[in-house]
Amino acid sequence: MIGLMSDSHDHMDAIRRAVKVFNRTGVDLVIHAGDLISPFTANEFKNLQSPLEAIYGNNDGERRGLQLAFQELCVLEDFKELEVNGKKMALIHGTTEAVVDALKYSGKYHVVIRGHTHKMDIREGKTMVINPGETCGYLSGKKTVVLLDEEDLSWEVVNL
Repeated sequence: MIGLMSDSHDHMDAIRRAVKVFNRTGVDLVIHAGDLISPFTANEFKNLQSPLEAIYGNNDGERRGLQLAFQELCVLEDFKELEVNGKKMALIHGTTEAVVDALKYSGKYHVVIRGHTHKMDIREGKTMVINPGETCGYLSGKKTVVLLDEEDLSWEVVNL
């Protein structure tokens, strides 16, 4: 099981809740699709009982500070390719829709994980595209994360 989140935007309480959900459900990996925002958020992610993979989002301006704060947890980049239990995944913030679509239609990935829009969006098909919504809840009023079973690609939305 993989925990998916995006757009936490410094909302410390929401990050704490997400970490508790992921620890309680025993996920094997947590993936953050960008917009962590401030280096101090790393302290909450250090409470995860599973590894973290994360990327930069368009609002992650303090990149050097984020890289230093998260260095014990993961290497932050703009894009990542992951393979989890035989499933190839692309991780991108999703600022440019054409790039998200190119990844989807490339045929290279089972799953494309993205953020940026702050809108929950799960599109199933040959390549699944998942936006777990916003962890912060600032725009939609909904704080969400997604639990993804990488074996059969079933999923569950968790409201924080």
